[in-house]
Amino acid sequence: MAAYSVKKLAILAGVSVRTLHLYDQIGLLKPSLRTEARYRMYGEKELLRLQQILFFRELDMPLKEIGEILDNVEFNLVKALEGHKMALISKQQRIETMLETIDKTIGYLKHEKTMLSHEELYEGFPKEQGEAYRNEAEKKWGADAMEKSENSLRKLSKAHFEQLKDEQKEIATALFSIMNEDPTSPKVQEQIARHYENIRKFWGTHGTAEKQAEAYAGLGQLYVDDERYTQVNGQSQPAYASFLSKAMNYFAGVYE
Repeated sequence: MAAYSVKKLAILAGVSVRTLHLYDQIGLLKPSLRTEARYRMYGEKELLRLQQILFFRELDMPLKEIGEILDNVEFNLVKALEGHKMALISKQQRIETMLETIDKTIGYLKHEKTMLSHEELYEGFPKEQGEAYRNEAEKKWGADAMEKSENSLRKLSKAHFEQLKDEQKEIATALFSIMNEDPTSPKVQEQIARHYENIRKFWGTHGTAEKQAEAYAGLGQLYVDDERYTQVNGQSQPAYASFLSKAMNYFAGVYE
């Protein structure tokens, strides 16, 4: 059986010799034997116990509590490892989320400080037309919903906003190319699901628990009622509008 000196074990486990001395003094990790020269030696049993100690320490558990757990006659090593695994996965997910948030913040502070203006939200439309669209949307969806949508979009960088609009155009092109398909088919519904998520980004509700199925179905009816929203190359497309409305209504009914 392999035996490790306190120095070798410290290097192997990534802890200090002083830490192992402390664990010995408080009875948390005793060496398997001491040589005649009083050197501490550790075997496989001690290595496994040290692994458990380090796992518990990673979860910020006090040393006294760790000792009580490990010395409990009902302690099960396999179950403990399974528990450590789940706890570490959860911690890893939290860290990954925090890292993503930090990256976004760094990017914003370095390159994307300027918030979008109201004019930029309707860039590409003649001024009067953009204002008309905004007023119509406010009447239909309400001032609160309109303000929520605009505030959410204004927090985006210009690059992200352009990316969002490009995504919308790409989805619209994909849907137009399959308008002769069954609106309820998986092929169509896959694109509609993308359209739904894109619309929710514009509404400022993406990632929230609010499903907005009724509002999404209502938007589909708007496409039928107002040809301006489904024009392609300046030409009205009533068949395309009808196709979209049916596909969106079906999606909303399933997702509701």
